[in-house]
Amino acid sequence: MRIEMRSLKHNSAVIAQHLVLCAVLSALLFAPCDLAAAQKSKAYRIGVIHQGGPYRAVVDGFRSGLRELGLEEGKKISLQISETKSDPKIIEQAAKAFERDKVNLIYAITTSAVVPVKNAASKTPIVFAVGSDPVVSGLVQSFAKPGGRLTGVQYSTTDLTAKRLELLKEILPKVHRVLILYNPNNRSSREAAELARKAARQLRIQLIDRQAASVEELRQQLQTIKTKETDAYFYISDAMVNSRADLVIDMARAKKLPTMFSEQGVVAIGGLASYGQNFHEVGRLSAGYVQKIIGGAQPRDLKIEVVDKLELVVNLATAKQIGLTIPPDVLARADRVIK
Repeated sequence: MRIEMRSLKHNSAVIAQHLVLCAVLSALLFAPCDLAAAQKSKAYRIGVIHQGGPYRAVVDGFRSGLRELGLEEGKKISLQISETKSDPKIIEQAAKAFERDKVNLIYAITTSAVVPVKNAASKTPIVFAVGSDPVVSGLVQSFAKPGGRLTGVQYSTTDLTAKRLELLKEILPKVHRVLILYNPNNRSSREAAELARKAARQLRIQLIDRQAASVEELRQQLQTIKTKETDAYFYISDAMVNSRADLVIDMARAKKLPTMFSEQGVVAIGGLASYGQNFHEVGRLSAGYVQKIIGGAQPRDLKIEVVDKLELVVNLATAKQIGLTIPPDVLARADRVIK
């Protein structure tokens, strides 16, 4: 009986040793997969919300900036992009979905997108790129000390309204009637429209004021423009209109109308001229905030960066198509001429 007990104990010890050995081998066998999964899970997840059209250039610049900082997409950074087509409901839904999925940060482009994102995502840090004053818009407390979950880059569109209209007058010395289109529900757009009216009075230009609260209304307004109703189209700050600049360009091309925009990407696809910041550069600068926040900085302590480099871009091919000669002094001052 004692021999049997000893044998049983010996067998139990051998079995235990085999089980331990199997566990160790199993761990070694599957360790690479577990490690890869762990490394993948460490990727910093960013939800990106933009309205399409020219704003894709901001996203491209954002990607470039992240790469420059060593934050390679797919490894250290994971981007989840929502192109909202300027629909406020889609913007809110995207923000809620990102927060529900617990992304580490949301990157939102344009004031008209950032405001609903801030309201819909109440916990997630937000980095923005906006064309109007973020303090006036209620996004931050101050440029030096944002004081909350939001920080980012401000590029001027609204503030440059008067200067862009002056440039249009230089390009078209005999311009008399100018078409503007904007969303009346957009506070920044209403402000820009008022700035345009003030500048127009000084330049003795008559503004033809058209309003559209949605992309569908924008289409309808563009279809009603008569050939000799206006001398030119002038863009005022409105993200919805800018996101569908292609529709404006199609109308202008059909009616041989000069156009003035704020972003050079629109000129590259057929607009006549633009004056403002480079959207790619705006996105590239935004990436620096991601690096700082990953490093432990809080958005409330990261001052707002203002993009102050302005570029005048002219499309000579478009000018030729509509039978327009650009004054030599304007061409001489242009930062870029598309031929």
